[in-house]
Amino acid sequence: MTAEAIEAASLPAGFVDAYTSMLRIRLTEEEVMRLRLAGTVVGSVHLEIGQEAIPVGVVGARRAGDAVFSTYRGHGWALACGLPVISLLAEVAGRVGGPSGGRGGSAYFSAPEVGFYGENSIVGAGAPIAVGAALASRFDGSGRVAITAFGDGAMNQGAVHESMNMASAMKLPVVFVCENNGYSELTRIAAMVADPVLSHRAAAYGMPGIRVDGNDAFAVRAVAREAIERARAGEGPTLIEAMTQRIVGHYIGDAETYREPGELEAARADEPLERMRRQMAEQGLDEAAIATIEATVRHEVEQAGQQLETLPVVDPATVREHLYA
Repeated sequence: MTAEAIEAASLPAGFVDAYTSMLRIRLTEEEVMRLRLAGTVVGSVHLEIGQEAIPVGVVGARRAGDAVFSTYRGHGWALACGLPVISLLAEVAGRVGGPSGGRGGSAYFSAPEVGFYGENSIVGAGAPIAVGAALASRFDGSGRVAITAFGDGAMNQGAVHESMNMASAMKLPVVFVCENNGYSELTRIAAMVADPVLSHRAAAYGMPGIRVDGNDAFAVRAVAREAIERARAGEGPTLIEAMTQRIVGHYIGDAETYREPGELEAARADEPLERMRRQMAEQGLDEAAIATIEATVRHEVEQAGQQLETLPVVDPATVREHLYA
């Protein structure tokens, strides 16, 4: 895909880059699913298929040095931060070459070299860690903003409440991103709260609360950029509620019997990649050009999958290395 072709198609700035990044996440997650079903990856795995526009949009708004903290559904956030596909696959498969030495697996790894400070399987636990990073930023003079992502279910966790209260009271440079996919694991969030517009809660903490279309990477980026720069200017935190859907189960093996008839079909018609394909076509980018982009990214992920097979499994005898107490 040449710069001339993109210009001729009159695509918005960053359009192809955003599509490429989202597609990289989608295809990598599909490869992780394949590896999990084949037994190459073991343990619990949570995929971000259908939610790709949120990490791509938010990370696209940050500056170098800003710190990102995610949930256990964090592969897409790491990739959006710039982690190579092979590094992610190596980590989740427990192979040499993973950013956490193959010790973090699918749900616990970090890659600080790209500004990704990790996942956490304790629901909502990334929020207080990010607040700690934001507090440190105030004293170290780095100007760093901390970004923490969590699901709608985490909004009911006490640690998240305490984090938002402290961040707002102290005007700390942190941005809270709620990836609202409509479900707290297997239960609809609307069945668990009196007010399902979770961004309304921000008012109680004295900070802005914004609900945004989480399937639109550019809408997410615009909202995130404003929140990040507000935090950097010393004006305190923001809560962003990004509305989306996951089009896979909560975990690999989830039978999804809680879904309503037709729900998944509707979600697939409006998921971020499908929507952006339509937008690119409307902007004048022909099917052949889109196919070229897709073939390039698919080749990248397939090569990473092949390379993974050559990497040795991490030696269990090293399990006590790099531990601090």
